Amino acid sequence: MLLLLGFLMCFNGLSAKTQWYKYFQLGELPEFNKTTLEVLRQPLEDRKITISRAKYTVEYPCSLMFVASMNPCPCGYYGDPTHHCVCTPGQIQRYMNKISGPLLDRIDIHCEVAVVPFKQLSRMQPGEPSAVIRERVIKARQIQEKRYKDFKGIHCNAQMTERMIHQFAQPGEQSLDMLRMAMERLSLSARAYSRILKVARTIADLEGSEKVQNHHIAEAIGYRSLDRGDWAERA
Repeated sequence: MLLLLGFLMCFNGLSAKTQWYKYFQLGELPEFNKTTLEVLRQPLEDRKITISRAKYTVEYPCSLMFVASMNPCPCGYYGDPTHHCVCTPGQIQRYMNKISGPLLDRIDIHCEVAVVPFKQLSRMQPGEPSAVIRERVIKARQIQEKRYKDFKGIHCNAQMTERMIHQFAQPGEQSLDMLRMAMERLSLSARAYSRILKVARTIADLEGSEKVQNHHIAEAIGYRSLDRGDWAERA
């Protein structure tokens, strides 16, 4: 199972001045019409929806989290250690190619969710309580609100401009070398570079770190597994 997280703008149809903060979820992403999915590129990038007609143009500003999931292949078992995938390499490539590189470029986090063995499922060890995670997220958002209090319309790291990225998420020399190596080896785009720095800044905020450090960059790079140059050819 592949999980994709990003930020998508959508409008409520009531007022061009009304912002709508919710989340938008799509399951089985490749099953949607590719032309329809490509329409998401503009709102994901610009945080607004523009509707143009012969006599007028209207912009709807709004913000929500975009969450999507997809199987790695039509049968769902590609890469599964416990099941045999019956798909041919061509079928897998056609299936994954339904999600274009430019669309993946605009999604902040790509997570490959592996099958959990029964032995781990049956363990009774409690995980980190949701209340603790919630407090950490609230503190990170408070840090961001304080950081951007002098910037109109900017409230969180996802809304940073390129200039703000250089100001608040600039990594050190060692981290830059790591990022440069990842960009070259994984064929990542310039847009992915900005996404990595925004995610790294958020990871640092969750840790309460003032500066973006090496392990923040490394973790953020790990969330760009699907938009590498050969991602559709790994079958």
